[in-house]
Formats: sequence, structure tokens, C-alpha cells
Amino acid sequence: MILVVFSSLTAKYPEIKSLMKPDPNLIWIITLMVLIQLASFYLVKDLDWKWVIFWSYVFGSSINHSMTLGIHEISHNFPFGHHRALRNRWFGIFASLPIGVPFSVPYKKYHRDHHRCLGVGGLDVDIPTDLEGWFFCTTFRKLVWVIFQPLFVIFRPLFINPKPITYLEIINAVAQITFDIIVYYVLGIKSLVYMLAASLLGMGLNPISGHFIAEHYMFLKGHETYSYYGPLNFLTFNVGYHNEHHDFPNIPGKNLPLVSEGFDKYFHFSWLAI
Repeated sequence: MILVVFSSLTAKYPEIKSLMKPDPNLIWIITLMVLIQLASFYLVKDLDWKWVIFWSYVFGSSINHSMTLGIHEISHNFPFGHHRALRNRWFGIFASLPIGVPFSVPYKKYHRDHHRCLGVGGLDVDIPTDLEGWFFCTTFRKLVWVIFQPLFVIFRPLFINPKPITYLEIINAVAQITFDIIVYYVLGIKSLVYMLAASLLGMGLNPISGHFIAEHYMFLKGHETYSYYGPLNFLTFNVGYHNEHHDFPNIPGKNLPLVSEGFDKYFHFSWLAI
């Protein structure tokens, strides 16, 4: 079905194929983001704890959440192109270092299922389980779910659709653990906590995290994917252009606004007010 829709759209709009090309600018943008976060590790190492947590939320959480969406771009092989897929995997391992957990390679493995089996229970691990929907049904419980959403993102695949561990995942884990140990011994416990707190807060209570809920939760019956065209796309590699992304997953984020016009789609005005 997806291939039929894709073929019909590209047949009607052949110029779209010209947008399906790598975006090498991602290499420099993501590398700069890594360096900025490394600098922030150094700057917080001697701060009081209250300021460590403050800056991890105000600054670090946005950088780390944006980094996860940079890794999303990497998972589609946009920095180096499909013909250099392994370079993209190495670059993803590098990009995930400031996040504090081995995120990149496992994400790539499960993200393919998200595109191929969108909304299919047991295969698409981006959607909450029936147990989550049953238990987190009050306002307070939903708040708890939002706060700890990163943990559900990490552990849900292991319970819903476990897959064999690959050698690249082992390399990703070893590189990440080594990096975390270096941060601890060179910069201290505060820098390590800043890094991990930034990831927890960035994918939990940070306003950008509204896209987790906005993208694929069914607000209108029969419509599983929604876009967002507001300013937060500047920080998220245009992930808000989500209908466009699922229609054309081979188009990098920077080009998605070019295919947005002329298509009927459902969208949110805000990630904060969903």
C-alpha cells in the first residue's frame, strides 16, 4: 500500500525525486552540536547542584532532544547517503555520545519497522502498549508517563518486539560506556549527571517532546499521522513535517517544506497545546 501511494505521488509530481538526495550539511551541524554539549559538560562541572539541574533542563535538554532527531536523520542515511550506509552508522554512534546511552544503532533497527508497519501493534514500538493506555489514564498518571517517556521509548521494544543484538549495537554500547566513564573521571559526577538528566528531561518534560504525542496519536479517527509547521521545526530538523516525512522518507528534513504545499494533510498548530 505504501509503495502504491509513493509511486502515484512521484508519478504525479516527478520533481519530488530531485529532493531525494543526501544532506551533507548534517555532518557539520551535528558535529557542532556534539562540541557544544561537550563544552557545556566542562562549564557545569563546578556548579552547585541546583544549577546543574537548572542548566540541564533549560539548555542541555533541548540540545539532547535535538540530537535524537539528528540521529533520526542519520538513521535515514541522509548525512553520507545510502551508498555509504556504514559511515552513517559510525556517525550515529558519535552523535549519540552526549546523550549518555547507546541510542543510535538500536534506534535505526526499530525505526525501519515504524515506517514499514506504522501503527501495527507488536511491530511499531513507537506507539504505547495496551497496558500503558490502560494504566496511565488519569491526569497525574499521564504526567508521570510524560516525565518518564524516555524509559518507555528505550525499554518498550525489548518487551514488545525483541530482536537479536547486532555487532554494531555492541560497538555502540562499548563506545558509550567508555565515553561516560571518561566524562566521569575527567569532569566529575556533576557533568555526568548533567548529561543524563538532559536526556531524561529532554525527552520527557521539554516542550519539544510534544512531537512524540502529536505525530501518531489518533486525534481524528482514521488519521494516524499529523504534521506541525511551527518554529520548533528549526530545532528539530523539520520533524514536524511528519506527513511529508512518511510519504517521502528518502527526503531529508531540510527539503520537506518544499513538498508540503499542495498536499491535503492533518496538522497541529502547537506541540504545547495538544
